[in-house]
Amino acid sequence: MNDDNSRDLYERALSVMPGGVNSAVRAAIEPYPFFVQKGDGGHVVDADGNRYIDWVMGLGPLLLGHDLPEQVQASIQQKASEGPIYGTPTEIEVDLAEFVVRHVPSVEKVRFVNSGTEATTSAVRLARGYTGRNKIVVNQGGYHGAQESTLVEGDHENPAPSSAGVPQSFAEHTLPVPFNDEEAVREVFEEHGDDIAAVMTEPILGNYGIVEPAEGYHEFLREITEEHGSLLIFDEVITGFRVGGLGCAQSEFGITPDITTFGKIVGGGFPVGAIGGRAEIIEQFAPSGPVFQAGTFSGHPVTMAAGLETLKFAAANDVYDHVNDLGDQLRGGLEEIVADQAPEYTVAGTDSMFKVIFTRDGEAPTNAADVQNAETDRWRRVFWGQMKDQNVFLSQNQFECQFVSYNHTEDDVERTLEAYKDAL
Repeated sequence: MNDDNSRDLYERALSVMPGGVNSAVRAAIEPYPFFVQKGDGGHVVDADGNRYIDWVMGLGPLLLGHDLPEQVQASIQQKASEGPIYGTPTEIEVDLAEFVVRHVPSVEKVRFVNSGTEATTSAVRLARGYTGRNKIVVNQGGYHGAQESTLVEGDHENPAPSSAGVPQSFAEHTLPVPFNDEEAVREVFEEHGDDIAAVMTEPILGNYGIVEPAEGYHEFLREITEEHGSLLIFDEVITGFRVGGLGCAQSEFGITPDITTFGKIVGGGFPVGAIGGRAEIIEQFAPSGPVFQAGTFSGHPVTMAAGLETLKFAAANDVYDHVNDLGDQLRGGLEEIVADQAPEYTVAGTDSMFKVIFTRDGEAPTNAADVQNAETDRWRRVFWGQMKDQNVFLSQNQFECQFVSYNHTEDDVERTLEAYKDAL
């Protein structure tokens, strides 16, 4: 497989961008990533003309795939042709906000921002401002964007920054606990309950190999936060409008968080984030409340149009039936392959999310440490390249999720399963 153009582009990129990329995960593949020229349905074509079945889907935003339905494309083009930005509200912001409020159980009001990271950063500030408290409980291995409050490792007794540039004094206000560990959550509330502003969790860990919540775990988080006057934040940047359909993962689990963060699909493939929740909480954002939050590009009309038309198309068509059925086919086929060829591995995922995790004992992970102990180097250094050689594009490491889109077909699934058979 020829990759001369990608290599040349990466050499150029190294001269002008740190690591040759604008987001670290893109450089996870060694010796260099391939550069994409264009998307085509459920596929991407790289700078050398190689065509891959794409299960990355932009790391999740592309529910509909690369070929957008005519009504979605037309709305995007119309908004782009009318002018890029105005510095004043537009009707399309209201339209998308009304759609989100109508379909997501916990959301009475919503504030649009420009990325998932901006959404979670703002949600933490909002929780602190609303409660008058400082500390945030997070799950080890949960990902809430590149922000100071959650770039924290260790445990609740010894939290420490996980990135240079984050002061230890910031990390001391973040209390990491293992996912699915109710006892650890009880301990932090016993010690810090009067100063815990919120528990922030992903409904499903989606940036650490896909880890499902244990039965009753989210119900427990809902109960203990209410008991202590803390907020429950669901980070649905990944799961939002993918797991559980238009009601998001919270509707599937039957949990009503106080605040929900969104990203990815709600912008239809364009830069977006959002914070939604109970009206009395969301109204604490400026200008109606004392918690400052603002952004020049927030509610950008092109993004709002892309998000609204994507969700309207999903509501009016068989999008969720299609992607979830293909997800079931993928996971079912992978389970058969793993059972026959690699019984120590596990297949994870739900709805249109899937992943084979290179566990060592055949047991499904229950927290981030279980995934960390998997054969992560083999996944990245050997397996990923074997799949690429068969023209299948998977997420760049063991931890990132993989996604099905409306553009994928049963043929894509069968070809991918054959590639897994060969690579495993």
